[in-house]
Amino acid sequence: MAPSHAVRCCQRGLSWIPVIFINLVVCWSYYAYVVELCIYTIANTEEQVIYLIVFHVFFFMFIWSYWKTIISKPASPSKEFCLPKADKELYEKEENPEAQQEILKRVARNLPVYTRTGSGAIRYCDHCQLIKPDRCHHCSTCDRCVLKMDHHCPWVNNCVGFSNYKFFVLFLAYSMLYCVYIAATVLQYFIKFWTNHLPDTHAKFHVLFLFFVATMFFISILSLFSYHLWLVGKNRTTIEAFRAPVFRNGPDKNGFTVGFRKNVTQVFGDQKKCWCLPLYSSTVDGQTNPRPLSESQNHLLGNNMHSEEQKDSSPVNIGTSTLSIHTPHICPRTL
Repeated sequence: MAPSHAVRCCQRGLSWIPVIFINLVVCWSYYAYVVELCIYTIANTEEQVIYLIVFHVFFFMFIWSYWKTIISKPASPSKEFCLPKADKELYEKEENPEAQQEILKRVARNLPVYTRTGSGAIRYCDHCQLIKPDRCHHCSTCDRCVLKMDHHCPWVNNCVGFSNYKFFVLFLAYSMLYCVYIAATVLQYFIKFWTNHLPDTHAKFHVLFLFFVATMFFISILSLFSYHLWLVGKNRTTIEAFRAPVFRNGPDKNGFTVGFRKNVTQVFGDQKKCWCLPLYSSTVDGQTNPRPLSESQNHLLGNNMHSEEQKDSSPVNIGTSTLSIHTPHICPRTL
């Protein structure tokens, strides 16, 4: 047990290396821009003030959204999705997989669960011992089931999912704006240093390297940000984009799409003034995922099959009796 505990501690420590690296790069970029560029290189005071004000706005929003993504605890399913004690004991004692599935199906009838495994079985996590809500997956790194899991990101040392997906998208947006602003404002001084129109000082290296780093990060983040905007518009996660969720009637990559506007509000909320702020504003709870109405109705019909059969049989009897009652009245009049 001791070696295993030591290994886990080492893994947790090493997992912070990418975060430390990003923060060191950001700290250096702050020093290079504020001190080496604005203070030592730019001579115009008005230009210095404008550059610094705009820079600090982007810097603050970037840091805020980045650390909100890091510190937000991944949301896990509630106890509602855990098996009741009696059913759990039956499930653990049962060795027949088909009998286990019957137990899970009986419990899942009362849950808002639409997705299945590739073989059509109820999605159950043996590690967390719960029925997985739609879009929920078990993260081996975080060692828990995560609601609306998108992916585990080493750069934030956290699972990106329901609780912090908005923060992650804003982090990409503000980091991209941070980089493009630095590259755009440094460009003229980069050219002057490169063409020797400015004297060789200790600021030269920082300015030249700052432009290259900002440009490189901007290009790499732009593609990732564009991809996640596309996912938001389609109401998909990265996992669902690579492997379509499976429903009762088979795989459907658009199974959670409820229209572009509603797709966006599920992530950013219905108050547009909060869209640009890393504050929680989702319109869903992560456990009940809105679906097209027809699919939801089909699911409810499937879960209540026996009661629906009784309801279906009663109108037929009524209809038959109605016809039998009306027929004697119609026939004499016709005669």
